[in-house]
Amino acid sequence: MKTATIPPVRVDPAFRQEMEQSLEGSESLASLVETAVRNEVNRRRTQAEFVRRGMAAIERTAAAGDGIPVQAVIAKLEHKLAVARARQRA
Repeated sequence: MKTATIPPVRVDPAFRQEMEQSLEGSESLASLVETAVRNEVNRRRTQAEFVRRGMAAIERTAAAGDGIPVQAVIAKLEHKLAVARARQRA
């Protein structure tokens, strides 16, 4: 399979200089850009999977009807916060 190119991106000259100064060892600007793009694609894939699993969990909880009411969760968090504040004052 042939390789493909990423479209060129116009950047401010100062930013390009900053990018060039951040290169490590024999790293090229192209390899830095490729690494950055790969990392971002992976981050987005991971984020999308996280959201998908969260939505599925919400649907399962709603269908089962065994969720914890929001008022109970907030009350517990407010209690923890009050305890932490009291401990900090002491």
